[in-house]
This record gives sequence, C-alpha cells and structure tokens, in this order.
Amino acid sequence: MTYHELNLEERITIRVGLLQSLSLREIARQISRSPSTVSREIRRNSDNNGAYTVSTAQVQMRTRRIVCRPKRKLLPDSELFDLVKEMLRAHYSPEQIAGNLRSMFPKLKDAYVSHETIYNAIYALPVGELRKELIHCLRHGKTTRRPRLGGVDRRNQIPDMVSIHVRPPEIEDRLVPGHWEGDLIKGKGNASAVGTLVERASGYVMLVKMNNATATAAVEGFSAALNRMPLAVRKSMTYDQGREMTRHAEITQKTGVAIYFCDPHSPWQRGSNENINGLIRQYLPKGTDLSQHSQEELDDIAFSLNRRPRQRFGFRCPIEVLTEVMQQEMALSDNGSASIH
Repeated sequence: MTYHELNLEERITIRVGLLQSLSLREIARQISRSPSTVSREIRRNSDNNGAYTVSTAQVQMRTRRIVCRPKRKLLPDSELFDLVKEMLRAHYSPEQIAGNLRSMFPKLKDAYVSHETIYNAIYALPVGELRKELIHCLRHGKTTRRPRLGGVDRRNQIPDMVSIHVRPPEIEDRLVPGHWEGDLIKGKGNASAVGTLVERASGYVMLVKMNNATATAAVEGFSAALNRMPLAVRKSMTYDQGREMTRHAEITQKTGVAIYFCDPHSPWQRGSNENINGLIRQYLPKGTDLSQHSQEELDDIAFSLNRRPRQRFGFRCPIEVLTEVMQQEMALSDNGSASIH
C-alpha cells in the first residue's frame, strides 16, 4: 500500500474539523484517512502553543521534505562528473554513459547513475560555455529539455476548484439522490465528444451531445441536461480536472449544481462514471465519429442503459431506483414540513 502525503485541502478539512470540535475519527472519515494519520498530523505539525493551523503545518512539512531529500549523485565538481564529461565529448549518449559506468565499476554503487540523472546534471549547470558545450554534445542539442513524460501538466489550471475532499458526507453515502458524476468520452482523433452524467444513488445515466470538447460546449451541454431534471435531483456533480470544466462556475450558476473536482489521475473517485463509460462504449465504440449521433439517439441509448437490471440494486433498473429514492426524499421533506407546522 502506497502512502500519500496529506494535501492542502485535507489540512484545511482537519483545521475546520478541530474548530468544530469534531472527533479525530470523524475528521478522518471526512478525508478518507485513518484516525492515526490525523492524530499524527496534528501532533507533528502543531505550533509551540499546541495549536494546529494550516500555514504552520505546510511550512513544517516542507522543512522536513528538504531535510530528507537525498544528496545529488552527480555534482559538477566531482570526479564522476569529469568522467561523464569526457564520454559526452566522445559523443556517448547519456544512456550509453550510464550503462558504461555500471560495467566499468560493477562494485561501486556510487557510480550507478541513470541517464535521467546525467541529463538533469547537464541542464542544471549555470549558463556558460561548459553547459553550452555539453548540450551541444547531446544528439539533439536543444537548449531546453522536454520533460520525460511529455505534454504539459494542466492540473490546477482550473480557477476556483473545490476539492472532492471537502464534499459533504451525504454524497459519499449514496443515500440521497441528486449527486452526479460527470465525464467526456471522445471519438476518433478526439475530434468529437459526448458528455456522460451518472446519478450516484441510482446509477441513472444521461448522455449529452457536445459540438466539441471545449469549455463552452461543456457549459451548454451539461447545463441543458441537468436542467431537464427536477430541482430535487440537482445537488452536485463530481468531475475530473479536464480543461473543459474551466467555466464550471457558469454551470453552477445556470443549474444550481455544486461542482467538486477529483484529484489528478484518480478515476476511482468517480467509480460510477468510469463503470458506466465502459457500458456506453458498447453503443459508442472507440475510434468512431460521435458527432453523427443526435441528442435523440443519445437519449435512446441512455434509456436502454437505464432499463438494464443492475446486480447492485437487486436487479432493479436505475429508473426504478431513482423513482424510489426520489419518493423517499419527498416523503422525508413532507414529514419535516409537517413537524415544523
């Protein structure tokens, strides 16, 4: 099991929970962590007066991270770097140098450096003749290096995101209707897209025709789809950090639906949506042009899915379940109103 450092949103939730005098177990449940993790976080990152604040916790965490970082293996003034320079001048690639060092010094672990370490050491040199010379020795000789994973990190570029970690507990329980998960499935060459919405309590599906995968299309498509539903089942939507949601505030304004964002690379946080996307692909296969399907055709596909029995609901279909949970919600509301009067 892999441990993940507490993030800023989780620390905010801990701080709010302490201000509300919640138990450590309740705070842990809200951020999906163990109570011991919360207890350790408060103990390690409180200030000298024993008070836990988010800013102090962040500073202390960063301080510890700096101390525990391993020392660089390839320093510019080391003998190993001198050897690497000579191999670069002989037009060895960093991959060849890494392999050659391992064969030259089979018992010297300090000589085991990866080609990434060599690249990083070269591009970390201060601007000057040596840096220019060594970069020129590389095969492509570019003055800047593209990250090895490629592409551009687009996380945290969505303004005013609200994290899934501050989502109300009632959404997690799947007992109250009106909480949705959303996504886009894309067609051939990513040139066409269809929006998908799944209601968490019932598995009820809506498919949304999109002109493209832009933020404008998302605002228009998701707003129109959500507004087709009764107000009682328009409470929240959980989405990934796709760029099509940069105008999420407009969707909230048009529909009244609060929008929460998942962590990067965490599809399991929208498990219902990920599962239904697999079923939708039976009707809308990958590599096809999705723009050819009208909204009426997408509604027919959604109706077919919503009539499909689900083992999760004792082989009842999502239409039946959604109707039932809505009736239960309305009954509770009526009882609440009666007791008030």
